[in-house]
Amino acid sequence: MSTANVGFEEQLWKAADILRGSMDAAEYKHVVLGLLFLKYISDRFEQKYRYLLEEGEGFEEDRDEYEAENIFYVPKEARWDNIKNNAKDPRIGQIIDDAMLLIEKENPSLKGVLDKRYARPELDKRRLGELIDVISNIKLYQDGQKDILGRVYEYFLNQFAEKEGKGGGEFYTPKSVVKTLVEMIEPYKGRIYDPCCGSGGMFIQSERFVQEHQGKIDDISIYGQELNPTTWKLCKMNLAIHGLDGDLGPHNADTFHNDLHKNLKADYILANPPFNISEWGGEKLTEDARWKYGIPPAGNANYAWLQHMIYHLAPNGVAGVVLANGSLSSNTSNEGEIRKNLIEEDIVDCIVALPDKLFYTTAIPACLWILNRNKANNPKYRSRRHEFLFIDARKLGQLVDRRHRELSDEDIKKIAETYHNWRNKDGQYVDIKGFCKSVTIDEIREHEYILTPGRYVGIEEVEGDGIDFEEKMENLTSELAELFSKSRHLEEEIKKNLRGLGYEL
Repeated sequence: MSTANVGFEEQLWKAADILRGSMDAAEYKHVVLGLLFLKYISDRFEQKYRYLLEEGEGFEEDRDEYEAENIFYVPKEARWDNIKNNAKDPRIGQIIDDAMLLIEKENPSLKGVLDKRYARPELDKRRLGELIDVISNIKLYQDGQKDILGRVYEYFLNQFAEKEGKGGGEFYTPKSVVKTLVEMIEPYKGRIYDPCCGSGGMFIQSERFVQEHQGKIDDISIYGQELNPTTWKLCKMNLAIHGLDGDLGPHNADTFHNDLHKNLKADYILANPPFNISEWGGEKLTEDARWKYGIPPAGNANYAWLQHMIYHLAPNGVAGVVLANGSLSSNTSNEGEIRKNLIEEDIVDCIVALPDKLFYTTAIPACLWILNRNKANNPKYRSRRHEFLFIDARKLGQLVDRRHRELSDEDIKKIAETYHNWRNKDGQYVDIKGFCKSVTIDEIREHEYILTPGRYVGIEEVEGDGIDFEEKMENLTSELAELFSKSRHLEEEIKKNLRGLGYEL
């Protein structure tokens, strides 16, 4: 489903955005998403509450009844009816802050997660009341439609990323990019890790993938880390909304300098680290055990991210990473040497060049790196020792507006199936000129370890039109002669008109 046209969540966004007033998108994001979360947990609680009330055994205020079904217990003063009934009260901001505090007190897993800044003077209380009225009109949890808020939340994250543009939006990786990675590396079962998890999009898509392929969601364990404190909270809420348990550490933290999952060996890593970070403190980590393939430059974190992830991969682990295209060819400050070592050690599996305009935060062209810890001997796959797949997907995707492009489900399927056919034992892989090519290490050595797909896949063959070359040239030359004749005639006409005005050329 394209995020460009998703129905009622679009109407809800329009109604909410009208109320934004002078508040910038980055600030308003937390106001809206906090209220949506409060409404969702209240709706879910109320449904169970009414069921227990009908049973008539007096268990409707028993916390254990809710905890047993992973439902957050919502105290009376924090329930949405109380918020809605006080929407026009000038003290509504304080009422919401108090509700958030009560919910955190009753549900330890939410401690420190909910936004409690609704009472601050800068927040227009009339607009806040109107926003509550808008959100009150939609039921965010119903049996059989568990993911209503998931859809709304995802759509709102997408819209905020677009509104914030280059000034923000780093919490959000476009859904079509996440889905491409998930479809390629297929995280069915095991430990999934994202060391820069943003608002948790990689985890949500992994959950969907498991469900769509009749797997069990309990078969995956989620591990993440996030530097930005407000984004860390967003991710905690996003996981809670989707009923997912995840270990994001006790707080936000810097992945390079305070690795919260030091001993983790993940089966799957999915990540979109911020591109080309120059201030990442690399000069303080020159002796780090993670830099097995070379010390990454202090002026660019791309190869620090790659090596951090390889360090955390299990013996048969696979990683899918989004990076700036510069990572494929840069030779400055040891990057070329690290890339050479990764290739010689046979860690790189596949590189995908992505189309432009996919990201809200940057116009920098991007690519996907698929890393595989055990290409040669993994029992699940065909042995591809010192072979590499290049996919040039730059011509795929459709513009959804002037500035943004999305990969369609067909595009994603084309990329993922090409990779699977190449990797899997029974896959029917063939090179397609201009799109994909399987390459040996010797060829990469000839290209001095540069991994830009365009160098290897060649130019797409254009189908002939069936007209003989000689005949085509005769037609073209006679057309050209006719055009030259017309141009001479026009030239004479212009000269004649100029002479009539007293000017001579």
